[in-house]
Parts: sequence; C-alpha cells; structure tokens
Amino acid sequence: MLDLLVLTPIIGAIALGISANIFKGKQSKNIALISALITLAISLYIGSNFDYSTSQLQYEHTYQWLPFIGLNYVSAIDGLSLPLIILNCLLITLAIYSSESGTKPLTKPTLYYILILLLASCVNGALIAQNLLLFFIFYEIKLVPIYLLISIWGDKKGSYAGTKYLLYTAFSGIFVLTGFLALVFLSDINSFDYNNIQTNLLPFAKQIIILVAIVIGFAIKIPIIPLHTWLPDAYTESSTPVSMLLGGIISKLGTYGLIRFGLGLFPDAWVNITPYIAILAVISAIYASLIAISQTDIKKMIAYASIAHINFVVLATAAATDLAIVGAITQMFAHGLIVALLFHLAGILEDKTNTREIKQLHGLMNPYRGLPFVGGLMITAVMASAGIPGMVGFVGEFLTFQGSFAVFPIYTLICLIATGLTAVYFVILLNQVFFGRMENSTGYLPKVRFSERIPALVLTVLIVFFGVNPTWLTMLN
Repeated sequence: MLDLLVLTPIIGAIALGISANIFKGKQSKNIALISALITLAISLYIGSNFDYSTSQLQYEHTYQWLPFIGLNYVSAIDGLSLPLIILNCLLITLAIYSSESGTKPLTKPTLYYILILLLASCVNGALIAQNLLLFFIFYEIKLVPIYLLISIWGDKKGSYAGTKYLLYTAFSGIFVLTGFLALVFLSDINSFDYNNIQTNLLPFAKQIIILVAIVIGFAIKIPIIPLHTWLPDAYTESSTPVSMLLGGIISKLGTYGLIRFGLGLFPDAWVNITPYIAILAVISAIYASLIAISQTDIKKMIAYASIAHINFVVLATAAATDLAIVGAITQMFAHGLIVALLFHLAGILEDKTNTREIKQLHGLMNPYRGLPFVGGLMITAVMASAGIPGMVGFVGEFLTFQGSFAVFPIYTLICLIATGLTAVYFVILLNQVFFGRMENSTGYLPKVRFSERIPALVLTVLIVFFGVNPTWLTMLN
C-alpha cells in the first residue's frame, strides 16, 4: 500500500504524457485529478487500518536495491508521517482541482499537472522512506518540479523566485547529505537503513557536529530566521495552487526532518543544542510576526505569518517532551490546512480584483458588489490562525505551548506574544480589505464560481471539524 502512494501519481503522470497527443491537453486536469483522488483514497485507507495504540513503525517492508552502498528501498509509516501523508494527498487534490478555475488561462496544462503529480510522489516518498539515502533522493528530486512550477507559472518574478528557492534548498540538501554520510561512515555500519543507525557508537563531539549539520539543512527548509529569505519570494511569486502546496506541505518536510533525523537519531546530543534551537524559534516567530504587520501585499503577509507559526513546531521539537511532540505534529497538520486556505482565498481575491495590495481594497464584504463569501471564510481562517477555540489552530498551539512550557517556560511565553501579533496583522487585513465603505469606482466584482468555492469549503470544514473533535487528529500521533 505504501508503494502505491509513490507509484499512483507517477502512473498518472505517465498517463498524462501518453494522452497529451490524443486529447491535446483538454483532459489533463481530469486525469490528474483522478490520480490524485486515488492517492488520497489510498492514504485514507491506510489511515483507517492504522494501529493507533502503538508508536512503532507499521506497513514496514524492504527491497534490496543497492546494498553495496547501503541504499535500500525501506518504507514504513508511524504517527509522525501518517498525518502529513494524508495532508499532502489532500492538498495535492485541492491544488489540482483549483487550477484553471480563475480567469487567467493555464499555459502548458499537461506539463503543469505532470509536475504536480511528480511532486506528490516525491513528498510521499520522503515521508515513508526509512533509509537515509532514500529520503535524501526524494527530498532532492522534488526540487525539480517545484522549481519549474514557480518559474513557468509564477508571476513576473517567478524565474527569480524559483532560482532562489532552488539554490537555498540545494544548500539544504548539501548539509543534510553531509550529515547522513558522516553519520554512517564514521559509525562504520555500511547501511543507511534508519533502524540500523546507532549514533551511540560515535564520540559525543562528533554527534554534535553531525547533528548541527542536519539541523542547519532542515532549518533552511522550514525556514528558521536568518535562513528564511527565499520564502517570501517563493510564496508570493508562485501561482495560488503552488503557494498552497509550498506553505501547506513542502515546508513540513523541514520540521519532519528535525523530528525524525534530529531528535530521533540523536536523543542524547539533542539536549545540548535545544536551547539554541529554541532561541532561534522564538526570534523567528516574533520577527516574522512584526514583519507581517508592515506588509501591504496579502500573500507576503501570509508568507511571514507562515514563518511565525511553523516555528512554534520548532520550539516544541526543541522541548521534546511527549506532549510537545504530539503538539508539534498536530500543529503541522493544522498549519497546513490554515495556510492552504489563506493562500486559496488570497488567490481568489487577486483573480477578482486584479490586485493583492491591501491599501487598494476596501469594503469587500459588501453583499451586492463585493466578495462576501471570501470575506466570511477569510474571517474563519484568521480566527483559526490566531488560535481561537473551536478551530484546529487552537488545538495545535495549545498542545505545542503546553508541552514546551515545562522545558522552556520563558521562551513559550514569548511565543505567546507572537500569537497575539497574529491578531494584529490579520485584523489590519480584515479591517482594510473587507470592512468599511466600498468605493464606487470598483463597480461590481465578478462572483466567486462554484469550482472556486469547493477547495475553500473543504478546508474550512476540516479546520472546524478537527477543532471541535481534536481527538480525531491527536490519536494519529
């Protein structure tokens, strides 16, 4: 079943390539959507048959691939990877469905959907990989589709943003690979299988050096300030579906890597560097929140808000208590849903008004001439992001802060300030864009079509459902 999570999107991409000449690209979206829905169904089937009473790896199996260099196809899942796999399959499906729903025509649709399906396969592969080299292969291959998706279908500076993302993430891969190679070669075990790694064979000083290299690599992906400068450009210049994927799931590979390969492989050395990681997480959360307040571009504001909230996961990972890790996993899932909804709504706003500038928009809650549907769901998304009870954001942040407080009480309290700042910059957004008097020069804005409403409604329902029924989410981990 785990193999199908990787193979189904690839089969869909191959089918797209074969059918390109037959249908002239007209059925590309339908073929891609069917493939994505099948993959989502497989992930839900795996989740329904998952044993939630144990923290052990499940569905584990191994294929001998290149054993002479220690590279085997070893796959398995646990409570850390399963929620992210389901989230990835869901967001891929919604991203495909929401493509071509705006007024701007999609160029080269067949290539576009092939790249999104390959991205889905790579992310699923990274999340099920239990061999360090296998994880790295999936982790790096995903750069190709993301780079092309940003560069070809992005805004005016899409090529610049794509190149910047490629360079930063390439450096991330260099640090991660260096750490993996050093870990295996210095341990003299000749295997990159996760279960065979024994860090206690290494002197403590070497453990610290290797761990720092791995942490830097994943810190770029998350990102942790000051390694964040690629993110605002990549998120802002990407098309709406790609922004949903970047903020919703791709950034989670960084926090996933910290937990799986940082804390998981170096439990003893981890304690010695966690104070520094916690400090960086606090600085990142506060700094990004303050920068978000000053933004005039809606997508850039959401991008900085994303940095702030994903660093709550970093703080919880640094604390490393059982409750903090449950909170970190829950917050990753919650963050993915909320950020995807925010970017989707921002995309609808841009499509209907031809601008993302906050100062140029007024009174869009007007029930006759404005966008009341977008305004209503934007208020819901903002409430979830601010951690209002009854929303999934509250569940993630509450568990994260409660689990972190026992280890880092001062840092946790400072991060609570960042949650307060969330209300500040999003209230500015809501007050300026949706409330007040709508200018007569704006006229009647185009109505939001049914196809544009579906992804927003699905995400909103899930945000409220898991907020009201948090046990459905926390039992996964």
